[in-house]
Amino acid sequence: MPIFHPDLAALPVPRYTSYPTAAQFHAGVTAGDQARALAAVPEGAPISLYLHIPFCRQICWYCGCNTGVAASDRLRRYERALLHEIATVASLTRGLVTAIQFGGGSPNALAAPVLGRIIAALRVAFPMAPDAEIAMELDPRAIRPGDAAALAAAGVSRVSLGVQSFAPHVQALINRLQPYETIAAAVAEFRAAGITAINFDLMYGLPGQSVIDLSETIEQAIQLRPDRVAVFGYAHMPSAIPRQRMISDLDLPGPAARFAMSTTAHRLFTAAGYQAIGFDHFALAGDSMAMAARERRLIRNFQGYATAAGGALIGLGATAISQFDELIIQNEKHLGNWEAAANAGRLSGVRGVAISADDRLRGAVIERLLCNGVAEVPEALAGALGQLAPHARRGLVQIDGRQVAITPDGWPYARLIASAFDAHLKAPERHAKAV
Repeated sequence: MPIFHPDLAALPVPRYTSYPTAAQFHAGVTAGDQARALAAVPEGAPISLYLHIPFCRQICWYCGCNTGVAASDRLRRYERALLHEIATVASLTRGLVTAIQFGGGSPNALAAPVLGRIIAALRVAFPMAPDAEIAMELDPRAIRPGDAAALAAAGVSRVSLGVQSFAPHVQALINRLQPYETIAAAVAEFRAAGITAINFDLMYGLPGQSVIDLSETIEQAIQLRPDRVAVFGYAHMPSAIPRQRMISDLDLPGPAARFAMSTTAHRLFTAAGYQAIGFDHFALAGDSMAMAARERRLIRNFQGYATAAGGALIGLGATAISQFDELIIQNEKHLGNWEAAANAGRLSGVRGVAISADDRLRGAVIERLLCNGVAEVPEALAGALGQLAPHARRGLVQIDGRQVAITPDGWPYARLIASAFDAHLKAPERHAKAV
């Protein structure tokens, strides 16, 4: 069992779904930069698409996503603008789509036939690899009869269900009531429809949650045998996310309890035959993410851990983020402004960051550490090795020349270890706790 270091576990540190991180985004990056980055993608180069649907049936109080409850008219308008944006972006790039991810919010705030129309539009607008995976995050509470069959017919091949916790008292404190039977029925319906690649999202550190609660949730999840599971630590930042003010600080588990939950998740899932992926994912051996991890093809992007299915990541929809070799850019967050730009055939990138040569070096080391647990540090960054000496003394990393390896005891602190190579990190910043 890894050792709990309270001084380390409570430190704020980025999740490193990009480098530089969103904390470095600024308004000096514009839609003009976005257009140039799209045009620079070589013809036939692999690309991934991310479509952001910023709506939910109801709002969960833990959620830090850009989402809201919308009336049917707003949903229709969003679909129309998104179809316009798809056409605009596709006309500016020549890449080959190898993966599509729908996220949010909850994409199934839109009806399944609407999602099917959007997927059909993507197939018409972009060159698409025959084996391109189409994955979609779903709110189990909003799944309607026939949705699984409709999404399967549209080509969806993987779904991710937002479970978070099966404990009723925890669900009540985060405003997300969904019985175990709801999740079990959804799993059965999707498998019957032919969508057999199923992910679960779980969380620890939630209000009112104990180690026992998490253990029971994991045991119930294992009964349903999802192919892939993410176990995220809740990041409580009510000053930045107003809806989190509905959660009392007094209900939150402390650092020691959070650490125990993190290590318990690792123990239970690996004992059940799941392969640990990085610091917060688990997958069955035959899952594509487990295979990518074994073959060291795993990457980090704004969806967390991912297989290396595409080079550039192109974001579509309000607040979606695109990531290119030399640029990260985020679309307009304000729905009205994004809609106006999309309907007018304009790109809506309004903030982001240029990626320098130094950023690429540092980002590669951070990514390899978080994906593979080991990285060869370029000579240009060797000065950062000294920052890892305290972690080495605690047995969290091993340093051999310029090679850094995270030890089994160090995995709970993986993001903190990787932060030694972050030249932009300033304290204090608003980030999730290290564990």
